[in-house]
Amino acid sequence: MVSKQILLPTLDSVKKFVNITNRYDFLIELISDKYRIDAKSIMGILSLDRSKPLLLQSSEANIEPFLAEIKEFCVEE
Repeated sequence: MVSKQILLPTLDSVKKFVNITNRYDFLIELISDKYRIDAKSIMGILSLDRSKPLLLQSSEANIEPFLAEIKEFCVEE
């Protein structure tokens, strides 16, 4: 399982992120507190508290191309 902290503070960042996630066939989830949503759902993401980092999780083995595309949203660890 891959886990990354990401930030999506603006509506434009959410739109761009969702466009990227929808190009991939595997499950990508975002977790905020007790909520777990599909990262391909713009409405789901907008329902989360985006003022703090969200936890992105995926069990996909070959996720490196996806991670390269979302690098701008990742929080440095």
